[in-house]
Amino acid sequence: MLKKILFLFSICLFLWSPAKEVHPYHVGSVEFNYNSKSKTFEITGKFFLDDLENALKEKYGTVVHFNDPKYQAQINDLLKQYCNEYLKLKADNKFLKISYVGFEEDSEAVNIFLESEVVNPPKKVETAVSLLYNLYDDQMNIIHIIVNGKRQSEKLNYPNRYLYKTF
Repeated sequence: MLKKILFLFSICLFLWSPAKEVHPYHVGSVEFNYNSKSKTFEITGKFFLDDLENALKEKYGTVVHFNDPKYQAQINDLLKQYCNEYLKLKADNKFLKISYVGFEEDSEAVNIFLESEVVNPPKKVETAVSLLYNLYDDQMNIIHIIVNGKRQSEKLNYPNRYLYKTF
């Protein structure tokens, strides 16, 4: 009987907890979209705001708050470093330079924007994505690669970070 009461109590706590304080999954997504006009990959990552704040704090020992404008320059610097370390892209066996463009808040999430150097339409795309792996050993990143309108997606669970696709 006590086990049932404790179970019901824990369910109630979970259901009534605000989403920004607790979320049971550590998941993010990264989309690599080849733009045939600019001949670059436009890259967008989306992660829970609190997870990203905690990952930056864990990595750099610095507390930042996305919803506070006074941290914006510092966040841009940290995200540039963080993405440079935890996100890699190859097209036809050549590593591409990726430039950080910026970020925006989206409710309880953060969108990160990056762009690759110019490259011809690739036949083979390889990614290495380990964003938030420095914080969560249950992190799941959903990766989308789009070339010439053909979309290929896959889920990467920690510690798997590599994805290879041909087009």
